[in-house]
Amino acid sequence: MDPIKYFTFSMIISILGIRGILLNRRNIPIMSMPIESMLLAVNLNFLVFSVSSDDMMGQLFASLVPTVAAAESAIGLAIFVITFRVRGTIAVEFINSIQG
Repeated sequence: MDPIKYFTFSMIISILGIRGILLNRRNIPIMSMPIESMLLAVNLNFLVFSVSSDDMMGQLFASLVPTVAAAESAIGLAIFVITFRVRGTIAVEFINSIQG
C-alpha cells in the first residue's frame, strides 16, 4: 500500500472543500457541503495513518468522525430553520445582522 496516493487524494479533496467555501458565499446550506467533504478528507487521513502504522486508533477516530458530522449537520439545520422563520431568508448577506 502506497500511502502517498491516498494523502494526495485527501489533499485534493481538502483543497476542493476550501475552494467550495470561498467561492460560494451566498447560500449557507451549500456552504456546509464542502465542510462535509473536508471531514471526509480527514477521515481518509485517519484511515491511511491507521493502516500504515498498524494501529487501531485511527480506525476508531474514523468511526467517530461521521457521528460528529451528523451532529454538526443537525445543529446547522436547526439554525437554518430558525433563521429562516425569523428573517425569511438564509442568505449570507443578512447573517451579520443576527447579533445578541
